[in-house]
Amino acid sequence: MSRIDSARALFLAGAAFAFVIPTAASAQTAEQTTAEAQDAPPAPEATGAANDEGQDSAVGEVVVTARRTEESLQKVPSAISTFNERALDRIQASDSTALQGAVPNLNIVQGRGSSNATNIFLRGVGQPDALQTFDPAVGVYIDDVYLSRIRGNQMDLLDLERVEVLRGPQGTLYGKNTIGGALKFVTRRPGKTFRANGSLTVGNHDALELKAAVSGPISETVSAGVAVLRSKRDGFVEDEVLDRDYNDKDTFGVRGALAFTPYSNLRIDLTADYSKDDAALNVGRPLNNLTTFSGGVLVVDNPATKYDWKGRTTPGLPNSTKLKHYGFSSTIATDITDALTLKVITSYRNLKTDDYIDIDATQYEIGDVFVGVSQNQLSEEVQLNYTTDRLKAVAGLYYLDERVKSHQEAYADDLLGPLFLNSGFLRTIDDDLKTKSYAGYANASFEVVPSVHVSGGIRFTRETKDYFRTTSTFYSLLPGFNGTYLFNPAKAGWNDTSPMLSVDWSPTKDSMVYARFAKGFKSGGFNGRANSVAESTEYDPETVKSYEAGFKTSWGSALRINGAVFHNDYSDFQARVSGEDTDPITGLPSPKLSVLNAGKLRIRGAELEAAWTPLDGLLFDTQVGYLKAKYREFDDARFTLFDGSRAFQTPAFSPKWTARIGAQYAFDLAGAGGITIGGQSRYKSRTALAVDNTPVNSDAEIAGLFQGSYWVHDARLVYETEGKRFAIGVYGQNLANRRYKTDGQEFSTIGSIRTVYYGNPRTVSLRLTARY
Repeated sequence: MSRIDSARALFLAGAAFAFVIPTAASAQTAEQTTAEAQDAPPAPEATGAANDEGQDSAVGEVVVTARRTEESLQKVPSAISTFNERALDRIQASDSTALQGAVPNLNIVQGRGSSNATNIFLRGVGQPDALQTFDPAVGVYIDDVYLSRIRGNQMDLLDLERVEVLRGPQGTLYGKNTIGGALKFVTRRPGKTFRANGSLTVGNHDALELKAAVSGPISETVSAGVAVLRSKRDGFVEDEVLDRDYNDKDTFGVRGALAFTPYSNLRIDLTADYSKDDAALNVGRPLNNLTTFSGGVLVVDNPATKYDWKGRTTPGLPNSTKLKHYGFSSTIATDITDALTLKVITSYRNLKTDDYIDIDATQYEIGDVFVGVSQNQLSEEVQLNYTTDRLKAVAGLYYLDERVKSHQEAYADDLLGPLFLNSGFLRTIDDDLKTKSYAGYANASFEVVPSVHVSGGIRFTRETKDYFRTTSTFYSLLPGFNGTYLFNPAKAGWNDTSPMLSVDWSPTKDSMVYARFAKGFKSGGFNGRANSVAESTEYDPETVKSYEAGFKTSWGSALRINGAVFHNDYSDFQARVSGEDTDPITGLPSPKLSVLNAGKLRIRGAELEAAWTPLDGLLFDTQVGYLKAKYREFDDARFTLFDGSRAFQTPAFSPKWTARIGAQYAFDLAGAGGITIGGQSRYKSRTALAVDNTPVNSDAEIAGLFQGSYWVHDARLVYETEGKRFAIGVYGQNLANRRYKTDGQEFSTIGSIRTVYYGNPRTVSLRLTARY
């Protein structure tokens, strides 16, 4: 087949797949679709490379696709952390939140009140709220397919080739909602060699996890693979009164992949994935007693000061959070010439969640809600990659069509109090958000002389959003005050141009210094928590302008040190702020939950990643992040005593220090296999857990909405047979059983609700692994 015929076949196939099987986020990108890559040994680790025998060392070739083309990690002028399968095992990562500490200036925890959402902040930039109308600020990608919601991002790590964490704005190549950075999960593509592996893990809290993956050739041109996960665990939080557990795990997932290479210059990858989560409530701890609108005090019986892994929720509230998430994707690539490759990435994803949430985390019905979300997205990307000895360039067009519908119910029978006849209260919300995003981009890197490269790129994005909402309120004993608000359909659109420019110099073959400027933006939107028309106004996009300088070095075969410093100007920060208003129909007190472009932040910091192998089998590694985030502006008219400014507050999820220190030693048993002993300690300094962290008109911090500095210690002991076909390991996490908060909510205008959430207690597990 000629190259022209291949190109024609590519377009025909792309059109067919777009109509027949619009596809999913789990597709393997063509960045790792060469026949040679299919059967290569595991990619080396970023902070400890894995050689062909799977041993860990400090230095090794690490290939990443951060700039949408294959490159050595040490030659990319940007701050990137990457982990292959053995590195993920070394940091004891079973899901995405275990990256905490292993990536400088990354804050990643389970989202508040949800078993399937992830709160991600990079370099002080993020979005902690899982509400369906709020966009994330750190993009999450599976094989170059964007996941547009925070819900559904709490992912188990299954049969991955590697994870890449791109720090700083990625607007040029990755588009909107990557102003903090991007997390890329790269799945393993079926190859020409049969491959199989499986693991069984058991642990305390009746934990049981099964993972299995098998792949290999079906014919000379077709390879297939499938990976399956089943994971269960009892809840970490016990309710002795209602005799039920919370914060448990009950997950099933499966992914199938098909790799088709009909011609040497044409590659087709198809994937489908499905996951299901059927967990109990995710429950936090109240910080204080609750109040009614009548001024009464409702005493809670599990204050955070008596924290002992106990919890309470409202009797009758279903103990359930459910998720179904599936998708399909195709990546089709053809080599038009030896230097030019055309790629088409098509994907479709569907997400459905039904979550019950007890926001106040007490036996009272003050902040109990149901949130049902139905989301689907279709995306299409056409990309050209051009590579020569001196020039690497990528250009493309991107389209995203997303629809998010939700139904919400808020139950608050204990909120009104005797002044309002102790009436029952129900509020329902139904909304519908449609988003269309169009983008065109180009990025190139040119070798000026053999040691100097100049890179530049630009992306133009046009986005529109259509939003409709209806809110109904029902009082059981005050039916005359029942009412429905219909928010008129709102539509808004935004344009953005995100440039990038960098220069790098390699004084030696094992060192590089660079400087980089990049801009990113986070989409504007509409307030999905509005209780009145006045609160439903649109808010504008956020933007970040980032200035970064760094170095990457390797010293012989035993030492690698990478570092960076950065300065971010963060504008039009989107803040959800709470207040109190009067219901226009009933005249009753009503919480006011507004979203506004509150102001500006200045964020500066530094990062260091180092790995050292002083002798065979011994590895030391560390990752350290320093962050200084400060509001330059934070306008809030309620703070009259401070001239309408809250700029004195501490930015949320921006600890001054994050760090990890790791060590491991692996030794042979004279032909009888080998043993690896490893441990790590992870540190986070004092952290604000909510944007609203002082009372209105006060600069006194709400102590409970901060987490003091703490360490968490993990360890593992693993035996592997000769050839590493079989392994048995003991893993311990949070060995000191450290109590630490991960997230918080400030809803004091609704019954004085302030709630915090905690990290996992001590866990110990035994894992059996087989590989072929």
